[in-house]
Amino acid sequence: MKILVINAGSSSMKYQLIDMTDESVLAKGNCERIGVDGHFKHTTGDGRVYETDVTMNNHTEAFVQIKNALISDEYGVIKSLDEVSAIGHRIVQGGALFSESTLVTEEVISGIESLIPLAPLHNSAHVQGIRACIEVFGEAVPQVVVFDTAFHSTMPPKAFIYPVPYEYYEKYSVRRYGFHGTSHRYVSARCAELMGKDIKDLKIITCHLGNGSSITAIKGGKVIDTSMGLTPLDGIMMGTRTGSLDPSVVTFIAEKEKLSPTEMDTLLNKKSGFLGVSGVSSDDRDVTAAAESGNERAKLAIDILEYDILKYIGSYTAVLGGVDAIVFTAGIGENQQSHRSNVCHSLEYMGVKISDKLNDEMIRGKEGKISTDESSVDVFVIPTNEELVIARDTMALVTKK
Repeated sequence: MKILVINAGSSSMKYQLIDMTDESVLAKGNCERIGVDGHFKHTTGDGRVYETDVTMNNHTEAFVQIKNALISDEYGVIKSLDEVSAIGHRIVQGGALFSESTLVTEEVISGIESLIPLAPLHNSAHVQGIRACIEVFGEAVPQVVVFDTAFHSTMPPKAFIYPVPYEYYEKYSVRRYGFHGTSHRYVSARCAELMGKDIKDLKIITCHLGNGSSITAIKGGKVIDTSMGLTPLDGIMMGTRTGSLDPSVVTFIAEKEKLSPTEMDTLLNKKSGFLGVSGVSSDDRDVTAAAESGNERAKLAIDILEYDILKYIGSYTAVLGGVDAIVFTAGIGENQQSHRSNVCHSLEYMGVKISDKLNDEMIRGKEGKISTDESSVDVFVIPTNEELVIARDTMALVTKK
C-alpha cells in the first residue's frame, strides 16, 4: 500500500509518498508561495531532484504539480495515480471535536471548518488541501485526517482549563489544546521501544525543539500536560514567538505603542522570541553563531531558551511524580548538542548524567541514547517522523473500513 501524506499550509503544501510495505519514502517535496510567485521542489527516495519556479494560484494547482511529478517519466516514482491507495492529512487544530484520527467525510470537513477561529491560517489551508485532493483524485480514494491536538486530548481539566471566567470555555472553547502532538506521540512511543519497555509503565518528557517548540509530560502513554496552549504561542521561547509571559505585558505594550489586536498578535507571533531578543535572526543556528562571536543579546536569547527548557522539565518531573526518560527531537533538539548539554548538566541534581561524546555524535538524523549507564534518567535524541505516524494512522483506518 502506498500512502500520500499531505501537510497543507496557507501558502504551501508539503508531501511525502510512503510505501507501507517497508515504510520507505518514495518521494517528498514542497509547493511554496502558493498564490504568490510559486516554487516547487520534488525529491525521490533514490536522490533525483526536480526544482522549478511555477505559478500556483491555489492548492488545487499545487496538487497538480505534485501529481505530475509523482508520475513523470524522469522524476516519477509510480506509473499511475491508481497506485496511491489513500491520502493522509495533517490537521493542526481538532479542538474538542476530534480526539483521534478519522476518515474524511463532508461532516468531518465541516467540523474542521468550524474550528477555523481557533487556527485561522492552518485549518483553512487544511480544508483547501483536502478539497484539492478530492478534485484531483476523486472521491473514490479514501482520505484520513490526523490532528496535532488529538494526542493531547487526554489532559485532565486541571491542566487544560485556564483560570479565566468559566463562561469563556463554555462559549468560545478557550482552553489549552497543545500542538506537535503527532511528533510527541511518535518519539515517546519510539523511546519506549528503545528502552525495551511498555510505554504504559513509563514517565516520559518529550522536548520538540525547533522554530516552534513544545514540551510534553507523558505518563503511561497518555499526555498529562503540554506547554503550548490555546494557540502555539504559549510555552517556551521560540524562533519568533514569545512563549509564556505575563498577560499584562500584552496590554501594556499595546497601550504604549497604540497597537491594534492584530498588530499585537503579529508582534507576539512574528517579531519576538529568538528574533526579538537577539536582534540577529529567528534561526537558532544564526543566533548560536552570533553568541559564539561575542554578541551579548544572542547569548541572552540562548540562555532564555535553555532556562525555559529546564523549567518545564523540572515542573513536569514534579507533575509526573518522577521521570524515566527525556527525549530531544525536531530541528534544534536533534542537532544543537550544546543546548542539550547545558540543559542536561543542569539536571545532574536529579541524577541525569550524559556522555558528552555521545551527545556530540548524536546529530544529523542519528538516533540514540546520550545518557550514561550511571544516569537515573535515560536521555535520548530521536528524530521525529510525523509523516510516518500520519501514514500509519491512514493505513489502519483505511484497512479497517
